[in-house]
Amino acid sequence: MRLNRILLSTALVVVALMIQVSVLARLHLPGAVPDLLLLTVLGLAMVYGHVGGALVGFGAGLLADIAPPADHAVGRYALVLCVIGYLAGLIKPETGQVRTATGPMAVVVGAAIGSTLLYAGVGALVGDTAARHVGLPGLLLTAAVYDLLLAPFVVPGIMALARRTENDPLAETTSTSKKAADISSGWISSGTGLHIGGQRSAFSSLKTKARARTARIGRIKGVKRL
Repeated sequence: MRLNRILLSTALVVVALMIQVSVLARLHLPGAVPDLLLLTVLGLAMVYGHVGGALVGFGAGLLADIAPPADHAVGRYALVLCVIGYLAGLIKPETGQVRTATGPMAVVVGAAIGSTLLYAGVGALVGDTAARHVGLPGLLLTAAVYDLLLAPFVVPGIMALARRTENDPLAETTSTSKKAADISSGWISSGTGLHIGGQRSAFSSLKTKARARTARIGRIKGVKRL
């Protein structure tokens, strides 16, 4: 990943994790907790692609695994967000801009349900049965609803920031200089009449005139001989 991606992703992930732990986790909402970290990974993945999404997801999940008050095995949430970031990055549009909000909202719902199921599945493999006691259907429903309500305030802003950092000033300067060179060459060529097409037409006109003069001279000579 490039340096601007790393810096922006790190800053957004740290801020999202701080808000997640200090504010959202203390709301004591029924069921699941709104996952701001998941929404941050989704917003970055839909701009950076599947590779960048997987890397951002793994880093964000690993940071959440070691940040207090984490009560699960290290690497569990890193695996979940890595998979979710990879899958979300697969729907990245070619232009990097999403035309409608339907696609991102569907991604948010699918990611909320998929991350909950994957987190519970990994927990079951390591012997954590907390999801069974809480109720998995209730967690899936509340996770999808909370993340869907929070997504319009988070995902578009993160995608806009990510797209802004994707613009390379050096590339823009190079393209601008190329355009200026093309314009200047056009002005020079138009001022001096050195266009390639014009040059060919000038040569052809000169040849035509030379042939006409030769033919005319031949006719005159012929008349004199008569």
